[in-house]
Amino acid sequence: MYDLEILYEDNHIIAVNKKTSDIVQGDKTGDTPLSDFVKVYLKQKYNKPGEVFVGTVHRIDRPVSGIVLFAKTSKALSRLNAMFQTKEIQKTYWAVVKNKPKNESGKLIHYLRKNEAKNMSKAYERETPGALRSELDYELICSSDNYYLLEIKPLTGRHHQIRVQLSAMGCPIKGDLKYGFDRSNKDASIHLHARKIEFIHPVKKEPMVIVAPPPNEVLWNEFVKRVG
Repeated sequence: MYDLEILYEDNHIIAVNKKTSDIVQGDKTGDTPLSDFVKVYLKQKYNKPGEVFVGTVHRIDRPVSGIVLFAKTSKALSRLNAMFQTKEIQKTYWAVVKNKPKNESGKLIHYLRKNEAKNMSKAYERETPGALRSELDYELICSSDNYYLLEIKPLTGRHHQIRVQLSAMGCPIKGDLKYGFDRSNKDASIHLHARKIEFIHPVKKEPMVIVAPPPNEVLWNEFVKRVG
């Protein structure tokens, strides 16, 4: 049985702490997606006959860990989709970088253009044909002997946005060879973690804050201890 780390569950939604090796939805690799593991979990837990409904609300990249939210009903799915569209859902990420940012906090604005063939995005300082305006806020919250922990709040949701914008600032994420880090992590992960999600519950209308512990790994553990 696949070991799911459930962060929150009720009748309408379920939040899972994604491992870095998981894909959220099926892709050309043919690997089993996280959404299917959630279906199996719900089917077994509630002894459900037939198909189980699991709606994918958003995705995070395969080498990234952290919170992924799924809907357990079509009503919750359509409402959460609408909330993502209107930016009523606030996501917070943690990123470990090798270089200290010039300013300890600030807003990054770039124009990102996706290269489908390479599955990469490129950041431009100015408006460029085919590039989408991308914004995030960042803050340096902790440092170790060799690395810095940034807290990031993306204000737009572009392809590889945090990875490419931090790289454009001169702070590529640890392990992220694609965007300029000098070596990969042994497990092919990168040190980017979807730490927190805040939203109004789509059915109960209550404020929700869900937090995900980072992977159990030496550097993450060191930062968790330091942040407290």
